[in-house]
Amino acid sequence: MEVQSQLQVPRLTTMLRAFGTENYRLDVSTLFIERTQALLQKQRALVVNQGKAVGASQLAVELLGAWSSAPRAAREDYEFFVRLVARLLGGEAPVDDVQATAAAVWTALRSSPGLEERPTGFRRVTLATFLKPHREALQAVVGQVDEKDLLDTLACIAKLRAWQAKIAAPHVPASAAVQPREPPEFGSDLDVRYVGDADAAAPDMLRPAIGDEGGLHGREPGGTELSPRDLQAMLSASAGLGARGPAARPGTLLGDDDDDDDEYGPKRPVAPKGLGATWLREWCARASTGAAAAIADDSMALAVTRALLSAASGDELAAQLYNLFGDTTDLQAVQELVELRKTIAAGLRGQVEAMRQAAAAEKPSMPTYGTTVSVTSEKQKMLDKLERKDKRRGAKGRAGADADLDWLMAHGFDALVEAEILRDTEGQGGALVVGDLEFKVAGDEGSQWTRGALPKGTTRKYHKGYEEVLVPAVKAGVGAAGEVLVRIDELEDWVQLAFEGYKTLNRIQSRIYPTAFNSNENLLICAPTGAGKTNIAMMTVLREIASNMRAGVIQKADFKIVYVAPMKALAAEVTATFSRRLAELGIVVQELTGDMQLSKRELEATQMIVTTPEKWDVITRKGGDVAIVAVVRLLIIDEVHLLNDERGPVIETLIARTLRQVEASQSMIRIVGLSATLPNYHDVGTFLGVNPNTGLFYFDASYRPVPLEMQFVGVSERNILAQKNIMDEVCYQKVVDSLRKGHQAMVFVHSRKDTGKSARMLVTKAQNSGDGAAFDCTDQEAYPYMAKDVKRSRNKEVQELFPSGIGIHHAGMLRSDRNLMERAFASGLLKVLCTTATLAWGVNLPAHTVIIKGTQLYDAQKGAFKDLGMLDVQQIFGRAGRPQYEDTGLGIIITQHAQLSHYLGMLTHQAAIESKFIDNLTDNLNAEIVLGTVTNVREATLWLSYTYLFVRMLKNPLAYGVPWHELSADPRLEGRRKVLISDAARQLERCKMARFDERSGNLYVTELGRVASHYYIRHASIIAFNELLKLRMSEAEFLAMLAESSEFENMAVREDELPELDALARDCPYDVRGGAENKQGKINILLQAYISRARMESFSLTADMMYVSQNAPRICRALFEICLRRSWSTVAELALTLCKAFERRLWQHQHALRQFEHTLSPELLSKLEDRGLDLERLQDMEPGEIGSVLRHPAAGSNVAACLAAFPALQMEAHLQPITRTVLRVQLVIRPTFQWRDASHGAALRWHIWVEDSENEHVYHSELWLLTKKMMREPEQRLAFTIPIFEPLPSQYYIRTISDDWLSAEALLAISFKGLILPERHPPHTELLDLDPLPLSALDCPAFEALYRFSHFNPIQTQAFHTLYHTDENVLLGAPTGSGKTISAELAILRMFRAHPGMKVIYIAPLKALVRERIKDWGAGLCKALGKRLVELTGDYTPDLRALLAADVIIATPEKWDGISRAWHTRAYVKKVCLLVIDEIHLLGADRGPILEVIVSRMRYIAAQTEQPIRFVGLSTALANAADLAAWLGIGSQGLFNFKPSVRPVPLECHIQGFPGKFYCPRMATMNKPAYAAIQLHAPVKPVLVFVSSRRQTRLTALDLIAYAAADERPSQFVHMPEHELEQALVAVKDANLRHTLQFGIGLHHAGLGEADRTLVEQLFVGGKIQVLVATSTLAWGVNTPAHLVIIKGTEFFDAPTRRYVDFPITDVLQMMGRAGRPQYDRHGVAVIMVHEPKKSFYKKFLYEPFPVESSLPAQVADHFNAEVVAGTIASTQDAMDYLTWTFFYRRLLQNPTYYDLQGTGAEDVSAFLSRMVESTLAALQESGCVALQEDQQVEALTVGRVASFYYLKHQTMAGFTRGLQPDMAVADVLDVLCAASEYDELPVRHNEDKLNAALAQEVRLRVDPRTVDDPHTKTNLLLQAHMGRLPGCWWDDTGLLMLPGVTAEAVAALQGQGLRGLPELVKEEGWWLVLGDAASRELHAVKRLSFAERTSARLAFPARTAAGAPVAGVTLHLVSDSYLGLNQRFAVEVDSFLISANP
Repeated sequence: MEVQSQLQVPRLTTMLRAFGTENYRLDVSTLFIERTQALLQKQRALVVNQGKAVGASQLAVELLGAWSSAPRAAREDYEFFVRLVARLLGGEAPVDDVQATAAAVWTALRSSPGLEERPTGFRRVTLATFLKPHREALQAVVGQVDEKDLLDTLACIAKLRAWQAKIAAPHVPASAAVQPREPPEFGSDLDVRYVGDADAAAPDMLRPAIGDEGGLHGREPGGTELSPRDLQAMLSASAGLGARGPAARPGTLLGDDDDDDDEYGPKRPVAPKGLGATWLREWCARASTGAAAAIADDSMALAVTRALLSAASGDELAAQLYNLFGDTTDLQAVQELVELRKTIAAGLRGQVEAMRQAAAAEKPSMPTYGTTVSVTSEKQKMLDKLERKDKRRGAKGRAGADADLDWLMAHGFDALVEAEILRDTEGQGGALVVGDLEFKVAGDEGSQWTRGALPKGTTRKYHKGYEEVLVPAVKAGVGAAGEVLVRIDELEDWVQLAFEGYKTLNRIQSRIYPTAFNSNENLLICAPTGAGKTNIAMMTVLREIASNMRAGVIQKADFKIVYVAPMKALAAEVTATFSRRLAELGIVVQELTGDMQLSKRELEATQMIVTTPEKWDVITRKGGDVAIVAVVRLLIIDEVHLLNDERGPVIETLIARTLRQVEASQSMIRIVGLSATLPNYHDVGTFLGVNPNTGLFYFDASYRPVPLEMQFVGVSERNILAQKNIMDEVCYQKVVDSLRKGHQAMVFVHSRKDTGKSARMLVTKAQNSGDGAAFDCTDQEAYPYMAKDVKRSRNKEVQELFPSGIGIHHAGMLRSDRNLMERAFASGLLKVLCTTATLAWGVNLPAHTVIIKGTQLYDAQKGAFKDLGMLDVQQIFGRAGRPQYEDTGLGIIITQHAQLSHYLGMLTHQAAIESKFIDNLTDNLNAEIVLGTVTNVREATLWLSYTYLFVRMLKNPLAYGVPWHELSADPRLEGRRKVLISDAARQLERCKMARFDERSGNLYVTELGRVASHYYIRHASIIAFNELLKLRMSEAEFLAMLAESSEFENMAVREDELPELDALARDCPYDVRGGAENKQGKINILLQAYISRARMESFSLTADMMYVSQNAPRICRALFEICLRRSWSTVAELALTLCKAFERRLWQHQHALRQFEHTLSPELLSKLEDRGLDLERLQDMEPGEIGSVLRHPAAGSNVAACLAAFPALQMEAHLQPITRTVLRVQLVIRPTFQWRDASHGAALRWHIWVEDSENEHVYHSELWLLTKKMMREPEQRLAFTIPIFEPLPSQYYIRTISDDWLSAEALLAISFKGLILPERHPPHTELLDLDPLPLSALDCPAFEALYRFSHFNPIQTQAFHTLYHTDENVLLGAPTGSGKTISAELAILRMFRAHPGMKVIYIAPLKALVRERIKDWGAGLCKALGKRLVELTGDYTPDLRALLAADVIIATPEKWDGISRAWHTRAYVKKVCLLVIDEIHLLGADRGPILEVIVSRMRYIAAQTEQPIRFVGLSTALANAADLAAWLGIGSQGLFNFKPSVRPVPLECHIQGFPGKFYCPRMATMNKPAYAAIQLHAPVKPVLVFVSSRRQTRLTALDLIAYAAADERPSQFVHMPEHELEQALVAVKDANLRHTLQFGIGLHHAGLGEADRTLVEQLFVGGKIQVLVATSTLAWGVNTPAHLVIIKGTEFFDAPTRRYVDFPITDVLQMMGRAGRPQYDRHGVAVIMVHEPKKSFYKKFLYEPFPVESSLPAQVADHFNAEVVAGTIASTQDAMDYLTWTFFYRRLLQNPTYYDLQGTGAEDVSAFLSRMVESTLAALQESGCVALQEDQQVEALTVGRVASFYYLKHQTMAGFTRGLQPDMAVADVLDVLCAASEYDELPVRHNEDKLNAALAQEVRLRVDPRTVDDPHTKTNLLLQAHMGRLPGCWWDDTGLLMLPGVTAEAVAALQGQGLRGLPELVKEEGWWLVLGDAASRELHAVKRLSFAERTSARLAFPARTAAGAPVAGVTLHLVSDSYLGLNQRFAVEVDSFLISANP
């Protein structure tokens, strides 16, 4: 152990311990007094030195010389300069930094001229020019400064420069400064005197002089410390004693400063600063607990003072204090007082002596006389007791103490306190010390209000039991010169509608008006409450409306305004205010909070949404409803100063998300922040993106319309009961004082019960004190009328209190009673209104005096009482003062003394607003990850820079754990932000809410994270759920787990609640684990009590239960989603049941009809439960029977009606095995209840899932919506796939559960007994390792010239011989992009060589494919070989000559089916030698039956004509290729079925799942990942993005553009020169396409014109643009391969079912096939974005071939009819034989269950086919198409022939037969036409019903407005629209309008030239000859003909009518087949001779 080389001065107490000897006795009291006086002197010197610290700097010495000798004014100016520099640094820099910066600022500006030196006259310069060099110099030191700070600095520099010159102090260089050394121990340098028994002085060596810095005399450096033993030995030697003298007198338990702990023990607490009367009084308040609290006032302080000034020892003093305060004495406080006793006593004596001397100096010369009357009280008795104890202790030291006590007894202890307060205030130069805070009081700076200080005139008073601070009203500021208020009548007329009742804007509003209304600047307005911020918000709203006004019409669909209010009550008030004021403009304002939900339709119809931060956060964090969030143009954040409140992180999140949205979408969203006065408003403005020069407005209290006087009362009483009594008394006195002045008063309390209690207290005190007259309102004229209204109230308290002039108001009252109280108070019929804070938020009801009685309110979220928040205080004080009636208002807050400084601090806003974002960083980061805005650490770090946290970390880094050196090294805190994000990401990964790859920094969302984000669940709750959630749980376990949620973590159990909790627990239906004693048990009890609707007596329990009830349903919903995602069926059902139980407040075991509680009475429901009448029993009973059982006959019908309306479904399932592992379920759902709008709303949601009860697993789940419109249809159909396993389980269950209704569910067992699985499929064709064949293998130069490549690919090589050298039928199955088209060309070339003159039919299932082949072969193969090519589609039908001459016919299935039906009469059909069917795997799709019929017919034709036809089928890889090959007659040599993985370019596939119940929001969430995929996989290579609709192409492209712009690379997808791009854009007609092409993104869909589509294809294929967003038709059409293919969604809207359904798997494979360019890419990439539940399905079938099944049975009737007309089917046996030719027959035997075939035996198959044929022919016969004879012969009828010829469905012909009648009007014929079944498939897309309704107003013929969403009504409207405009026209219009481009004006011009109609122009068209009898309306003959110049025709008709009369004449009609206006009519007379010759 090292020995210290430096002598240290021993502690004084250590020395004193060594002085105790027999001959020498220390007078400790005398020493203590002397030492205390010296300590006080040193303490005062220390304070002075601390005050002079600022003067110790080198700069201060340089400017002012010696600090102590400098003038006071000079020191103040220098101190102001230092404070100014600190302000320039942000107000939070260390002292050393401030001093150093001050020196730098002085150096930079010391020579700067003052403002008085600014040039004038002709040399005058502007202020900005003058300040420019000074600003630059100052900014070089401290950074950015505003003009005010610069001017202040220059002025201060000028003053200091003047002082320097005046003082002329010599410069003291820094090197001469004395180096400070460590000061000695406080008090170690005091003079200690030793007094022995004989008053002998202690030795000189023991007498160090006070002030001697060396400590003891003779101390030398390097000496050793004298130990206490050495000191005692020296003392003994001096006294002549040996070393072993008697021991010292033992010390006392609580000694007199002589019981310090040893070196290793705890040290004595440091004495508090400012020990004196005030401190002692506060100590008495702290120590006064229990019974002694009754005397804890002036007398108690006097008693304690007497004890302190006595000569009692420490133990005796403690005993006296214990006796004084009783058994509940705070021993720690007593010990503290004893330890500090002598310091306090000395201070009190000194203060009393000073006051006595001051009183003597002011004593009057004349004597005064008086008498004293004293009353002995309990307090006095206790004081007398203390006095008697003092007398027994002796007289030593009593004289001075008695004199001091006499003075205190005469003047009171309060006089001492007030004198001390006055002295402190004067000594601090305008400061007020309250508690631990010091408040600056504004001085004579020329303004009554100084920012950050209390107003001038603030005073402080002390009363018995409480202290009061009076803050005067700040006088209203005088407007600046030229300041003019904006007049309302000068605004535009439409703007004035929103300011009805206003004449002018106030000062604040007038100043802000130009910026608010005439610009789109972001704004931050900091102004006092009541300054009119609502009107400022209104101006910004009107600005947005004006921006969306076109030609005086508001475009309401183009914008939305969001107003975020911090409380639901305020949101309701804002909604009401803005709704009323904007009603004239037609603006819809809606509230969107937890209490007020809006449907999607209501949101779309709303222009202004008023919401809370949490609600808007929930909406935006879900990816939101894109249609709503995307059109937000104005975001108003009210009370933005709540950033440092608990809600602050939510506000930060919202604003940061909005700012990022603005940048990402490049859209304008204006942000307006409304706030109270803030100290660091510049920081908030920076956060909001506000321009500090134009958008930042700060107004102090002088701008308040009604100046507010404030009084802060702090009750020092500690006892709760005494404290309440004092608060009541003070409140009463304040109320009476206000009433006596003629004002009204509001008293705000914090619970509903307290309103009544406070009101009754006021009544009682008024009666006792005789002040009832002040409350009397009976003299008011309207009083009798109001009294009558009050008597009608059902609230007894209202009735009792009204005669006393007092009312109550709280949310628990009826709305009518609340309105009554509001009216009475507003009318002056109530003088006092006792209310809760809801009145301040919800109702604008001002009063002159507002009193807040108590500031402790219960917070259920924290489970404890908390202080009233700043927002509430400001809102309540905002009600003080009525602008139209009074000049001032008075706000009074009565609180505990400890909180007095807190609320004064609120007023002055001295504390900077800090961020609390870090508290919620983990959850907020998860929300951004789920939203898709953050995908890696880099993006998350960038996101953090948009927060207020980032702004404050730069300004005040220490508050966030960032040292200054880190900030200087990393000015943007990139590293710190990365650390914060990484820590939060790791936390999320531990919670399984996200996946964090630390190596790459990537963040990936998980299902758990999605659920937590969408349901606002904290990550701490997720941790608990991960631990506790199990596969099987009971209700009790589930509720116990729910109680573990972190949302309830702050809830506490209080002793007073236990009895009530125990009583509630006994009524809980489920066990409560742990009982009521622990927190989780209490929560569990409250959860069950809420559902049971139990009543609470305790206020805190009621508040806790409300908090629990607000959170439990949301948490329970989240748990349900988690369980469903984990596929846990039982727990999911339990969670959903409890969700509904919380929402309905109903247990599952209670009667289900209790959900009709508004219809059925509670008594009736109880009877139903008592009699056991559950739903099943009730369904079997008649209404009368129900009434009789209930003994209430009238109730039977009501119960039966509710039973009929109870949601119920019936289900039926049909199973279709797809493979041996996949089963398709066709589910039929039939609603069996009656729809009630009041009970069911617009729609009912149902959860449908398939579960296996044996292993508790859910194999499929979906949310199904049942709307009222769907109820009109008898049944609904759903289809989905589920996995199956071998051996087959016995059964699965399909469960349908209502999302809203308890006990509304259906269960269907699907048995697998008898299920026949399809046969296993043969293996695929192996790709042989062959050398690629060269083109020379074609052995024909002309053929070789067709191709640009040199060799065939491996697939073409392997199939080459069969295709090119044989006539074998071929089925080629290979992935898309494998070169199948060239394989088909090989077969065509074979036919050209081997069978010249024959024809090729190429069948393509889509018109897009046909167009591609026409374009490709027309310019290539056919042109080069001289072959004729013909297109045969619905868009183009060639004439007969073209078909006869054609070599290659490319057709769609429908067209070739229609032509080949009449193959007997069409020779070109018989000349077909090769039939190529592309995409033959589409047999299982919608057009599959047509393909199947074509192949069957062509095979039949080949058999009949004995002319072989070669079949070549092209498809993707198939699972059942063998079946297809057998059907096509293909042998093993012609079957090539390769694996899906066999591709020329390998494919890399990524499948991404996305959640979300709704399609459009889900599509929107895919856009950011799509952009990320482009950047990852194809940053410079071509990209194809497939979407499902035209609208999605546009939305996707716009989002990709926005993300590119956010990356600051908007042109990254453009790969051509700018001039070339401009040339391309000129030719584009579509506006959306023109916009997207500028950014290198093309659009492709059927809605584009042909020219636009062609241009886009050329640009993409040519590499000019990188990204092409297209619908799925492009995958089948143009061959546009890309490196990356993104399939954004695998669903499309199916119009007939009105729901989104999946793309066929073949479509997905086709789109994937476009990935990979054979000549450019080594591999292709496909990214498939699917709905999360379908992810596993696509994982399976994208890599496993899908079997093709037949879809012929659904359409077999129409094909039967065609074959009957063609003569192929003449009997039922022919029909049976016909089916055997089909692919359906092949698959029927392979997969019987799929087609509902029960067995595979011959008899089973024959019976099945017989039933099918009979039912089909019966349906045709019923439709009038065929006639079925008794001998099973079938005959075609006219209706059937027409159906076959025109390719119509038999249902359509049946409708025509029934609907067409004689003498029908045009409208009726149109209705029949539009009812055709072909129009069933016409889609009515999203929102098209609105378009149809608008179109219905424009057409000539009216339609039923209730059916505008019906496809047939849409058909009617479109046909009318077609005929009402070009190229169509109505039948009575001129035929000239039929000509293309001819308008009504052109018709007039043509007619003016003599051209009257079409006959003069049209020469060659189709015509009809119609011959009939006009009189009898009988048709005789019809014939179609065509001619050029002339022709002749013969028509035969009967000579006699049906009645036998001869035909006298007929009418011949010549009708044009194409044009109107060409028809001609001729009357033909019939010669009677002819008739007689031909009877």
